[in-house]
Amino acid sequence: MAGIYIHIPFCKQACHYCDFHFSTNLSRQQEMVDALSTELKLRAHELSSEHIETIYFGGGTPSLLTDIQLEHLLHVIESNYRVITNPEITLEANPDDLSEQKLYSIKSCGVNRLSIGIQTFDEGRLKLINRAHTQSEAEKCLVNARKVGFNNISADLIYAIPPDDLSYWKSDLNTLLSFDLEHLSLYGLTIEERTVFGNWHKKGRISEVSEDTAARQYEMAIKTMKAAGYEHYEVSNFGKPGFESKHNTGYWENKKYLGIGPGAHSYDGVNRSFNVSNNAQYIRSIKDGKLPSSVESLSETERLNDYLFTHLRTKKGLDCTEVLKKFGVDLLMDYKNLFDQWLDEHLIQLNENRLSLTSKGFMIADEITWRLFYED
Repeated sequence: MAGIYIHIPFCKQACHYCDFHFSTNLSRQQEMVDALSTELKLRAHELSSEHIETIYFGGGTPSLLTDIQLEHLLHVIESNYRVITNPEITLEANPDDLSEQKLYSIKSCGVNRLSIGIQTFDEGRLKLINRAHTQSEAEKCLVNARKVGFNNISADLIYAIPPDDLSYWKSDLNTLLSFDLEHLSLYGLTIEERTVFGNWHKKGRISEVSEDTAARQYEMAIKTMKAAGYEHYEVSNFGKPGFESKHNTGYWENKKYLGIGPGAHSYDGVNRSFNVSNNAQYIRSIKDGKLPSSVESLSETERLNDYLFTHLRTKKGLDCTEVLKKFGVDLLMDYKNLFDQWLDEHLIQLNENRLSLTSKGFMIADEITWRLFYED
């Protein structure tokens, strides 16, 4: 089984925190769709032995695609790949794009899962981060998505949006829960250098919230979502039973995936590849029949570290015995003293050789996994 990710590198406007690859110039959108179609055909052989179980339109803003463009891309995939019956097909969307008619069209194209970028319901913070939608548009699109028949809806929320304040976050969580969605992804705001916020931060116009506030907001989310019946199945993700993101779970389980479009990444189990993050260069290269990508062959140690990093982000964690079989390293012996320390600090759990992080451990998941990385 494998997945296909398609990057739609366009946005109406730039959010002040975002450092993903995108352009606000929509004039070449059709050219881009044509190039995406061509890349899909050129690379079909890479997954010729795999069944495609997930298709994910990310961005950027995939909800800017017209019905014809979306339908065309899905047709190209179905015509050139071995797609299973009833694959998970996710489309990331912004609330301001999701009129009732647009939602009907998206659904009729075959999309069966929505991932909606709410980010916050707080009007002041929506303006601060420069989102294009309002609170009322966010709430209305969730009502309409359910009305047209979507029964697998995820929403993104961002915590740690300045200024320091717990009350807005509690309100955001309660508002979201009132819509009884199947899935929630939450991300802590980080101020990246090449963003508006990064520029403001240098000039002293904005400050990150305190680590304590960010940690308390994350902890509040865990408690609130668990109490509402959601499973905290990955560091940033909560789902009702049976509604975990199959596509993202593929990443965390080291399954193969094909990344299509400028800035997209791919993984074939041995190598990683990266497409150029430049729309004009990408289109030009595809028109010339060349793949605009660079390939990185992973060493055995790099594959091991990737395995540790991805698996420890999930509630399931990893089987130390399986790691020994796959990579020839004994985590339980190599890190015995560290594991004893982390067990005392309630950061990890060890059950019959299965290592996983606790909720407390999830809060510093990157720090924990980095300390487990091996060197060549």
